Amino acid sequence: MNKIVLYNTLTRKKEELRPIAPPTVSMYSCGPTVYNYAHIGNLRTYVFMDELRRTLKYNGYTTRSVMNITDVGHLTSDADDGEDKMQSAAKKQHKTPEEIAAEYSTVFFKDLERLNILMPEIVAKATDNISEMIDFVKTLCDKGYGYETDDGIYFDISKFDGYGKLSRCNLEDALAGARVAVNTQKRHPADFALWKKAEPNHIMQWQSPWGMGYPGWHIECSAMGKKFLGERFDIHTGGVDHIPIHHENEIAQSEALEGHPVVNMWMHGEFMLVDGGKMSKSLGNVYTVEELMARGYPPLAFRYFCMNTHYRNKLNFTFTGLDAAKTAYSRLRSAISACKTAPEASAETKKTVADIRSAVIAAVNDDLNYPLALGEMWTLSKLDCREVYELAEELDALFGLELHLPPETATADAADIPQNVVDIAEERFAARKNKDWAKSDALRAELDALGYAVLDGKDGYELKKK
Repeated sequence: MNKIVLYNTLTRKKEELRPIAPPTVSMYSCGPTVYNYAHIGNLRTYVFMDELRRTLKYNGYTTRSVMNITDVGHLTSDADDGEDKMQSAAKKQHKTPEEIAAEYSTVFFKDLERLNILMPEIVAKATDNISEMIDFVKTLCDKGYGYETDDGIYFDISKFDGYGKLSRCNLEDALAGARVAVNTQKRHPADFALWKKAEPNHIMQWQSPWGMGYPGWHIECSAMGKKFLGERFDIHTGGVDHIPIHHENEIAQSEALEGHPVVNMWMHGEFMLVDGGKMSKSLGNVYTVEELMARGYPPLAFRYFCMNTHYRNKLNFTFTGLDAAKTAYSRLRSAISACKTAPEASAETKKTVADIRSAVIAAVNDDLNYPLALGEMWTLSKLDCREVYELAEELDALFGLELHLPPETATADAADIPQNVVDIAEERFAARKNKDWAKSDALRAELDALGYAVLDGKDGYELKKK
C-alpha cells in the first residue's frame, strides 16, 4: 500500500498512518446535533471527512467508520450551560424531540447525498446507546474520576494528569479561564458533566444509578467509540471548534477509563468564514445546501469550492467565489467528458497521463492535499485523448465530483427547484437590495402562485416548495 501521511492535531505534525489492524482503518467522526439544519460551514467538515475516507479506500484500506447522531445531551453551550438543544428546539417548534431528530436527520442525510459524501459504515444515535454511557460513567466513578453533586455527575479534571494536551492548555489555564461555576458543589469550575440529573419536566430522561437523568454531550462519543471501535482506534475527526472542550474532554474521560491513549491520530477541519467574517445566524449569513440550490448552484459545485482549499486552512465563502467555482467546475467537467470519444494517446502522452495519476495520488496521500490534486486534473484536461476520460473516471473514487461526466448529467439535484422559479427569486432578491418593495412584493406573489415560499434573511433568502 502507498504511504499516507496525515496531520495529527495532538502532536502538531504530520505522521505516517500505521493502522492498528491493517488493512482496516478504524475512525470515529463527530456527527451533527440534529436540532436544526446543517449549514455549509458544518458540511465543509463532512467534505473533509469524506476526503479522508475516500483516500483510505482508494489506497486499498477498508474502513470501519463511525459517525454519531446527537439527539440528546448537547446543551446550548458546548460546555455545561443552558438547555439541551433538542429540548429547546422541541419547545420552539411544538414537536417531540424524536420528531425534531427525525426531521433534521433526514435533511442532513439528504445533504450528504447531494454532496456525494459517502456514508460511514456505522451511524449511531445517542439515544440508542444510553446504557453504554451509564456504564461508562459508573466505571469512571468507581475509578475515582467521577463525583456526584445535586445536579449531576462530574469529571474531576485535576485527577487526570494529561488534561489540556490536545489544545495545549494546562490545568491552571483551564481553571483560570473557566466561568464562575453556577454549581458551587463542583470541585473545580472546569469540571465537566458526565451525566445530568433531570428536572421533572425535562422531556428526555432515563433511569440511572443516580436517578432520572440524561448524558452529558462529551460522554456519548467516548462511549460509542468504545462500543463500536474498541479500547483503541486509529483516527478521530471533527471540526477545530471541538478541540478546546469536546475533544479535550473526550480524551480525559476515555484515557481515564482505559488507562492508556485511545486515539492514535486526531484530525480537525478548519472554520468556514463568510465574507471574511464569522458565520452566524444573528448576522444572517448562514446558508444551507437547499438555499444554494435555490440560487442555482449545484451541490457538487459547492463540493468543488470546498476542495480547492486544504482542510486545515480557513475557507472564506463568498458568492463571487462560489460563482467562480461553479464556472471552473463546469469547464473542467466539459473538457474531461469531451475526451470520452477522443483518439487513443501516443506513447509519450500516455506517460504524461501516468505521471499525472502518480502526482494526484501523491498529493492526496500527503495530508489530503486535494487542492494540488485538482490542479493536476486541470493539467490532465488540457490533453486530448481517451485516456484523460478513463483516468478521470478512475480518480472520481477520490474526488467524488463526477469529473468525467458532462455537466448536464450531474446528479446535483439542482432540478429540485425549476430554473424559472430560481430566476424569479433572484430577481426579487435584487429588488429587495435596491429597496424596490413594490416589485419585491409582486415577485413574491408570483412565487406564491407557483407554489413556492421565500423566507428572507439579513443577507439572503431561502426558497421552499410549499
